Amino acid sequence: MTLLSPLEAVAVVTGIAYILLIMRRSRWGWVAGAISSTIYIYLSAKAHLPMQSALQGYYVVMAVYGWHSWTRNASEQSGRIFRWRWRQHAAALALIAVASALSAQLLARETHAAWPLLDSLTTWTSLIATWMVTRSVLENWWYWISADSVMVFLFERQGHPFTAGLFATYMIIACFGFREWRRRLQAQQP
Repeated sequence: MTLLSPLEAVAVVTGIAYILLIMRRSRWGWVAGAISSTIYIYLSAKAHLPMQSALQGYYVVMAVYGWHSWTRNASEQSGRIFRWRWRQHAAALALIAVASALSAQLLARETHAAWPLLDSLTTWTSLIATWMVTRSVLENWWYWISADSVMVFLFERQGHPFTAGLFATYMIIACFGFREWRRRLQAQQP
């Protein structure tokens, strides 16, 4: 078992702060998420998970967008939660499947990626889930639970047990996040 580096410790703590703040619909979650993701760009690259590293870069950009989107939502729609129709989920799942298959082939052929298909699948699922969070879509939590369960395996196998533990923690918090956002959605119904 590897020791937790100071850098990974900061990433884990700010990662947990991110999801707890997002669960409570606090914009400050985006700041914590940006800090954590910036660190994980480096850690993922070092662990030979290139898609995870790229994903972390996307998270930094989405943290800026999320901050602005939630600010606008708070002022214009009182922090409203939305739901996607089944067609939107079908389109998202089809996009995840196709993009994962294509990027996995590219990673397997062109890189030394440790787990090309799983790395791609979790990346594309996370891209969609992050977009859903920025748009305040309730079902984002289900996408996160799915991606996080695979990321627990990926990071454990690549020698980052504390990061694997972080993703296991994310899964648990995501269950509470879904419950909290569903409660808020029901409260906003007339």
